[in-house]
Parts: sequence; structure tokens; C-alpha cells
Amino acid sequence: MKRVILTALLAYGVNAGAQEKSIQVKDQLVEASCGECQFEMDGKSCDLAVKFEGKAYFVEGIKIDDYGDAHAHNGLCNAVRKAKVSGEIKNEKFIASSFVLVEDKKK
Repeated sequence: MKRVILTALLAYGVNAGAQEKSIQVKDQLVEASCGECQFEMDGKSCDLAVKFEGKAYFVEGIKIDDYGDAHAHNGLCNAVRKAKVSGEIKNEKFIASSFVLVEDKKK
């Protein structure tokens, strides 16, 4: 009986840990930049990332060069920009359904 209960508890624990936590994001203003160059994230190349509520997430569904030359003086590897985004945070990544850079009004 103890073995059955222990097996059931272990199975429940593994199952509960495997559930994916998902956060929906709608029309949120975030910081956007290169995760490796500006947000000090671990990675192998220049990849688009956003900071949401103080935490940085790599972006899936959009590439950093979709918004011009990432290595230009105001490119996303050299500058932190603002973006209005919608999507979902899932498995520690931001899966974008909408991503629009917001122009800096100071220019």
C-alpha cells in the first residue's frame, strides 16, 4: 500500500511540475533590445528580447533584424527601445503575436 501511495504522489509531483505556466500579455509597453548585448542574457548570438515586469525573455516569432540592422547606432544590439507587444510568456520565452517598436519622441 505504501508503494502505491508513494508512486501516486511521485506521479502527481512530476505531472504538476510539467504543467506549463502561461502569462497572457496584451498591448503592454516593454523594453526591447538584444538579450545578449543589452540585457546580459546567456545566448550564442544576437537575439531579440523584451523586459516584462523587470524580467527579460527571449522573443519567439520575430527576429532581431526584422527591425533594421541590429548593429546600427540605434539598432537593437546598441540601444534599448520601447515596444508595444501582445503575446504570451510560456516556458520562459515571450511568444509574440504583435510587436511594434515605439518611436522615441525626443528625436
